[in-house]
Amino acid sequence: MIDFEKLKLLYKFGRELNLSDVQVLLNEAKLKRYESGDHLLKMGGLRRDIFLIRKGLLRFYTIKSNGEEITTSLHWENQIVANTDLLFHKTESRFFLQALEATEVLYMDYDKLQDIINSHPKLERHRKNIFQKIFKTMTGRLETFILLSPEERYLAYVDENPDIVNRVQNKYLANVLGITPVSLSRIRKRVADRRK
Repeated sequence: MIDFEKLKLLYKFGRELNLSDVQVLLNEAKLKRYESGDHLLKMGGLRRDIFLIRKGLLRFYTIKSNGEEITTSLHWENQIVANTDLLFHKTESRFFLQALEATEVLYMDYDKLQDIINSHPKLERHRKNIFQKIFKTMTGRLETFILLSPEERYLAYVDENPDIVNRVQNKYLANVLGITPVSLSRIRKRVADRRK
């Protein structure tokens, strides 16, 4: 039986794909639910799954030598996440992946996904598009750290992700923006004062 919810989610990533193209992915993708605080990946882990977030909010974070947690990125509905340390560098994960809300993901083993994609030309083209989007996101984030002030980074993040900033704790958002939680509070106050 076809899972239309899975189909709708996969369709968002490749409108040029037809049902037969994605059926093989639907057959292999598994659905899993996580509660807030659950980990999908752990530092030192070797899990090679690709996750597609159906609903919820995830964060990648690491722990510095002094014990401080640093959130490196936030991910939400309809985004793809994976342990890039294992996929591209074949090393143990340097990061944790944690649910910040009740979260549902579709997931598949990376090697199985590669086998499927390699045997389906339309999926191969789609893989290239996904990697281009990932590269664009990474370079865009790097450019904001070079070209924008902390306040400009905050305003750009809020503009691009208006509903996310209210779903995440300030300390996690501050980490992603490369500022302290105190600085984030000051920036928010300044922005609010100007809008009065």
